[in-house]
Amino acid sequence: MPRSKHYSPEIERFLVSCLYHEARERRMPMTRLVDELLRSALTGSTGWQQAEIQNSIRENPHQDHPSR
Repeated sequence: MPRSKHYSPEIERFLVSCLYHEARERRMPMTRLVDELLRSALTGSTGWQQAEIQNSIRENPHQDHPSR
């Protein structure tokens, strides 16, 4: 099976357990819970801004972009 081109960090087993129980409590899929938690924690951060720049460049490769 080919390897993914994206980095997939390993999450500590304890945190996975926390996510599992929290998702069950909220009656939602774990993936949606993780997405909401990360989005809430990272929106507006330096990493968020850098990812937006990269995403914009990928979507519009011929458009002028401010220097990184």
